[in-house]
Amino acid sequence: MKEFSIQSLSRIINARPIKDSGVFTSVNTDSRNTRDGDCFFAIAGENFDGHEYVNDAFAKGAVCAVVGKDVKISKGAGKSVLRVEDTIKALGDFAAEYRRAGNFKVVAITGSVGKTTTRQIIYHVLSQHFRVVQSPKSFNNNIGVPLTLLNAEPEDEIIISELGSNHPGEIGYLTRIAQPDIAIVINVHPAHLEGFGNIETIAKEKVSICEGLRDGGVFFVNGDFEVLVNTCRSKGIAFKTFGKSKRSDIKATKIISERFSSQFTIDGTEIVLPLPGAGNVENALAAWAVCSQFGLTSDSFAGDVRTLKSVAMRAELLQIGKLTVLSDCYNANPASMKNALGILAGLHSDGNRRTVFICGDMAELGGQSEELHRELGGFIAKNKVQLLLAAGKFSKTTAQAAKKAAGYDLQTEIFEDTISICNNLQKFIKDTDIILVKGSRTAKLEKAVDKLKEIFS
Repeated sequence: MKEFSIQSLSRIINARPIKDSGVFTSVNTDSRNTRDGDCFFAIAGENFDGHEYVNDAFAKGAVCAVVGKDVKISKGAGKSVLRVEDTIKALGDFAAEYRRAGNFKVVAITGSVGKTTTRQIIYHVLSQHFRVVQSPKSFNNNIGVPLTLLNAEPEDEIIISELGSNHPGEIGYLTRIAQPDIAIVINVHPAHLEGFGNIETIAKEKVSICEGLRDGGVFFVNGDFEVLVNTCRSKGIAFKTFGKSKRSDIKATKIISERFSSQFTIDGTEIVLPLPGAGNVENALAAWAVCSQFGLTSDSFAGDVRTLKSVAMRAELLQIGKLTVLSDCYNANPASMKNALGILAGLHSDGNRRTVFICGDMAELGGQSEELHRELGGFIAKNKVQLLLAAGKFSKTTAQAAKKAAGYDLQTEIFEDTISICNNLQKFIKDTDIILVKGSRTAKLEKAVDKLKEIFS
């Protein structure tokens, strides 16, 4: 970020300064990686309270700290401490002002599935032509979005940010901080039902991303989802659509899914996407909708996309010895599970190798958890998975449903947790298997991927 005065920050966040002279050059919320010139925002989380580490941040070079309660500062620290009611709100207020004063464009992305992959595609393409900043990892909440904005340097031209939500009102708050020039909803599926209840409420939340649009901003939604289109129309929102249907403003045609890649056509140009699966075609089309607003041609987009790399833990294809592993263990909901199982089936198109699904629970589905895990069992059988290793609270429901729906010899094994699966991988996995590893973040199934590397590399 650009150099900023402590006095100006104090005014923006309505702080009570103990000492307010000097400047800072970056913002940090983690004392472990604080650097010289930082402003440290002390944030209280579930596991740690930043207020306990203010002196650590000062010792590592922070010049000021924003706190929400009294903190005892070490003698002789000589640093500025700004007191506010809520440090998370103060961080958002500062980021909103920093964004307002900046000359960069902001792209805001939301959706139930594929936000990170879409962001990575947009970043990969646009960074060939502009100075671009993107969210570090999945920084899509009330801390991550402000930090993404504040990470921009004065010379940067475009910021790409994900906006996530697990309860109503969160995206509206985040988009008013980000103030996007382009906002896009890539899809809507049952996810975080514990906080939303139904798909209509989720659609309203996703569409609220347009509330922060700057004057002249452009809003895209996936036209293949009637609930998104109807929500926009009912609210009188101006929007453009992308999708596979003929009525979409931006269309993908001639879609071909192959084992390790996908192909589709936009505006007469063939796009070869080095990512498999229908979900990734959707992500790439959303990315084209955004990139087209920056003057790129479809030919240019096609050339840039060819060199795209897969995203870690998101439909990431790994070769571990003779094993082929689809590592998609960052998160999971019914739609992303269906997409991943489709990719697994495509990888098995030659039919000579066994398909295995290492499956964790889908979290935050509320009262529909049992039903949706039962439906997942049906998808597993439909895609002819041959060995199911399932772990988690709802794994028994999934395994039983899969076994019942399978008209073939499906082997199912149920474990208490991921560690139990890891301890039994050598017993069940053959070195020529094709394996999908997928579950919600709570399952931490990347441990299973690491164990496969340990055993078969």
